[in-house]
Amino acid sequence: MERGALPDWVIPPPGGFTADHFLSMRGLPRHTELIDGSLVFASPQRKWHSRVINLLWDELDRQAPEDLRVDREMAVKLAERQVPEPDALLVTAEAYDREEPATYYHPEDLVLAVEAVSPDSEERDRGTKPAKYAAAGIKHFWRVEEDAGRTVVYVYELDPGTASYVPTGIYHDRLKVTVPFDLDIDLNAVGKRR
Repeated sequence: MERGALPDWVIPPPGGFTADHFLSMRGLPRHTELIDGSLVFASPQRKWHSRVINLLWDELDRQAPEDLRVDREMAVKLAERQVPEPDALLVTAEAYDREEPATYYHPEDLVLAVEAVSPDSEERDRGTKPAKYAAAGIKHFWRVEEDAGRTVVYVYELDPGTASYVPTGIYHDRLKVTVPFDLDIDLNAVGKRR
């Protein structure tokens, strides 16, 4: 195949892509992220991944106070070379309703970032992305994993003194927290009709 037939994004520029360049690219596969100036492509989702995000999205949306809204799989422009796409995002109602930017959020818009771990995303979802969310000042982070057919949610809160996340709980059957607001989710309901 000739180089001219390839999309521009196949060959990264020296130093990698910038967030602004990435956000203006067309023709990228769905759910492509920019991590450390490099494009990261997502493999097809497993059923569990889709179902757990549906449950969390529905419950966050249903239980959130009026000043917060939930969105899913939207880019977040964290820094010059960082544009991840959390599986679910809890944002301010003002940011949710804002017309522009229409394709991404800023870190100050987020109250919570949620990542559901897939086999191909373990290292990014357990280490790389939480560190970047914390550095950007996103106060809450949840990592969701499947363990022997059960859903487990690891809940973290930002320690402003260290600018890193500290664990505040591990939830197996029921996710019941008081921050960022009072929330109660039956984790056994993943994939079930409610």
